[in-house]
Amino acid sequence: MTTVDPRLLGPDGFKNWLFICWNALGLPAPTPVQYDIADWISRGPRRCVTQAFRGVGKSYVCSSYVVWRLLLDPSLNFLVISASKNRADDFTTFTLKLIEELGPLVAHMRPKEGQRCSKIAFDVGGAPPAHAPSVTSKGVFSSITGARADEIICDDVASWSNSQTQAMRDKLSAATGEYEAILKPGGRILYLGTPQTEQDILHELPTRGFATRIWPARVPNSRQRAGYGDMLAPSIAQRVDEPGTPVEPTRFSNEDLLERELSYGRQMFALQFLLDQSLSDIDRYPLKINDLIVTDLDPEYCHEKYTWCNDPDKAWLDLPCVGMAGDRFYRPLMTAGEQVKYDTCVLSVDPSGRGADETAVAAVASYGGQLMVLECVGLKGGYDPPVLEEIVKIAKRNKARLILCEANLGGGMFSSLLKPYLSKSYRCPIEEVTHSTQKEKRICDVLEPLLNQHSLILNRSVVLKDAESVQDRSQDTQRQYQLLWQLSRIQRLRGALRHDDRLDALAMACQYFVDHVAKDTDREMRLRKSDAHEALLREYLETGPSKVILGRKPVEMGWIGARP
Repeated sequence: MTTVDPRLLGPDGFKNWLFICWNALGLPAPTPVQYDIADWISRGPRRCVTQAFRGVGKSYVCSSYVVWRLLLDPSLNFLVISASKNRADDFTTFTLKLIEELGPLVAHMRPKEGQRCSKIAFDVGGAPPAHAPSVTSKGVFSSITGARADEIICDDVASWSNSQTQAMRDKLSAATGEYEAILKPGGRILYLGTPQTEQDILHELPTRGFATRIWPARVPNSRQRAGYGDMLAPSIAQRVDEPGTPVEPTRFSNEDLLERELSYGRQMFALQFLLDQSLSDIDRYPLKINDLIVTDLDPEYCHEKYTWCNDPDKAWLDLPCVGMAGDRFYRPLMTAGEQVKYDTCVLSVDPSGRGADETAVAAVASYGGQLMVLECVGLKGGYDPPVLEEIVKIAKRNKARLILCEANLGGGMFSSLLKPYLSKSYRCPIEEVTHSTQKEKRICDVLEPLLNQHSLILNRSVVLKDAESVQDRSQDTQRQYQLLWQLSRIQRLRGALRHDDRLDALAMACQYFVDHVAKDTDREMRLRKSDAHEALLREYLETGPSKVILGRKPVEMGWIGARP
């Protein structure tokens, strides 16, 4: 049995080994950040995630880690997984090449005759006979049935091509969730990568018990620190007085980073080097929760005008928010005018079959160019009597004057089933709506202008009921059914969301009001006041100095100026 140098053991054992590897490869000594990453990989928890900027050498560090671990214990089995099979094979090939480059120090580790030795799988000398190779590589969607591993290394398992839509992200999440089944007792799972979006699998891992550490290329400012939270590497977190300076000046100077920022573009640089996905999310997700006005709405009356603001003092601190990091619900800065009746109110219904989708219902009213979302709910079931009865109750509760029903499902059958229930307790006309354009694009095209102009007013109860209504669903799917989660995550890509029923119903109702929204709120206020003044004047001229109804209170009207 080969004796291992004591300097390769203990807390600094892997960092000493990393120096040896870099020297064997003809590289300069490891940088402070590389040593920091090496310490995290070798001494971190059994479930850990390493996020580091492009070019820092995290894959090289991890390959050296695999060789070091096999040097100490040749009976271990490593499984390397990447987004593509070729990328995983490159990791395995480099690891085998590293063993060759290290010379006499690890000569005993080179595969012997009769052992596996290829770029997809190899054994090290001294490894006991086993079904699993010492190191093997797989693509993220490759079959791993029957595989066993002491440590699983996930090197960039997420990519743009496998993370564009929610269905793709769900498939990726399911694939990575299987790794626990092939891990030996006491084994480790290590993730290496760079996040692509806010919904990247790397951001899901903390909820699955993984500890994350982040190394951006620049010392973050206060806003970025808030985004990283306690995941920022301590060695960088302590540099509070150096925002914007290079983390690794010997590897990437400020000039190098500026060149790359110009070359990559602001968005890609933020992702690849700063590991800050917020700029990407701004461009990818067109609908913003911060653009809503949230207040208590009456089912019959509203103010003539609501003014939007994003003043922190106006934020609703007690409302649950499932938006992006930093999203808040805001009260109106002010309300203007008197309490007036809505111009009209419509109820939109997006029916579902008997699958996992909901029958979504949205009640939206309008006045003076602004839309008021009075109610938006999802009902379990499709054509069941309780669902049809609840739709009628919602229409009656919000005094809807028209019901819009999507006819794409069942060729209008849903409307036919709903009519008898309406005739019993609340007579209201039904209008069928058909759609021929891509759903995601249609929803964004309808709602984005409304939000940009802050013309969408949300009833506070909608937010509360939206959160309460999903509590009986499994924890990993609750958010997908919420209206506000759907609104903040919709994209123009087909299949961007697994469930979008509530948002689709809201967009359907808003689409009906396109002509109404064209009104100017201030002009409508002036016209209403002018009409009210003219009506009052006509009444005065017709009745003379008598009682004239002003608003809801009768007042004595006398002569103005001197009596004749």
